[in-house]
Amino acid sequence: MDPGRVHAGPKLGAIRFPVTTPTPAIIALQSGCQPAEISTVAMQSAPEGGVARPLSLEAASAQAQRLCEGVGQALRGKPEVVRRAVETLIAGGHLLLEDVPGVGKTTLAHALARCIDATFRRIQFTSDLLPADLIGSALPETRAGLPTGAFRFQPGPLFAHVVLADEINRASPKVQSALLEAMGERAVTVDGVTHRLPEPFFVVATQNPLDHHGTHPLPESQLDRFMVRRGIGYPEPADEASVLRDDPAATALPALEPVLDHAEVLALQRVAAGIKFHDALVSYVLEIAAATRDHEAIAVGVSPRGAIALRRAAQARALLDGRDFCIPEDVSELAVDVLAHRITLDARTGHRTGAEETACLLREILDRTSVPL
Repeated sequence: MDPGRVHAGPKLGAIRFPVTTPTPAIIALQSGCQPAEISTVAMQSAPEGGVARPLSLEAASAQAQRLCEGVGQALRGKPEVVRRAVETLIAGGHLLLEDVPGVGKTTLAHALARCIDATFRRIQFTSDLLPADLIGSALPETRAGLPTGAFRFQPGPLFAHVVLADEINRASPKVQSALLEAMGERAVTVDGVTHRLPEPFFVVATQNPLDHHGTHPLPESQLDRFMVRRGIGYPEPADEASVLRDDPAATALPALEPVLDHAEVLALQRVAAGIKFHDALVSYVLEIAAATRDHEAIAVGVSPRGAIALRRAAQARALLDGRDFCIPEDVSELAVDVLAHRITLDARTGHRTGAEETACLLREILDRTSVPL
């Protein structure tokens, strides 16, 4: 592997592996996985040699708030962006940060990784990166300098709890697609052998706008694997002055201390998965998804995976607010960040393709959709 292409960050820890008659859509939104998968997650989340300790909602909310405060020390003046990143982590999803260079995308990812006592790797995507540079490869074993005929798997930088995929759209589509199985299945397959990734597994990807030189658009199938796509934007004048004086990326970021370990992150994810999501909210999400599929300006609407992602993100938002139930605002506030990158506009209608256009259409759909009381 070429060290000039893949950069691994410092190792921060050891890798360890109400009742109604439900319809199929409601079952998918309320659970998101089969019972066998739920038991598997519980076994993976339990500490070695014992049963996972339960975490109260109050303690979980306090831990999530501490994580937000820690990350906010490095990214000044963007509390809503920090909160969205923490919500994505707690919901068990992946985050795509899209904005112009220099606004703090990489700083946010670094700060989040430093605030979690877990393994962290950074991958700088370039045009000559290869899939094996991400997932690893099988290397021939030797004994006394002679080949044994056997092969040993050498894990790539994806085998970490937090992975920063920096400037992901500078790599070729072939390399971008290598992330699909890892992000969706939390495993990679090399030479027919499947290797599980550590839990939790959280990808923070950054990308520059597509009109920048040397960028390649992400495949639609990979965009759908990101739970949230979010921009950062320029800071307010007062916040920018604070950044100019203190340079938190060079001062506050290296001084950040972990506030959670990876086992506590798994506990937060279990608490969030248990947040109540009423059937009225299920219908609300389904109505929003259906409206994207029937809209005249949209060629491809939100998939069931997107609807499930919105439900999971809403549960994480409720946890941060200290509630054991979701409200309609949890859905409406997250809908654009969770759904906008999952729809494709119909070019025949004259609409320009871009983040702003899809966001405007989703806001229009939200305004027309009746909110449950």
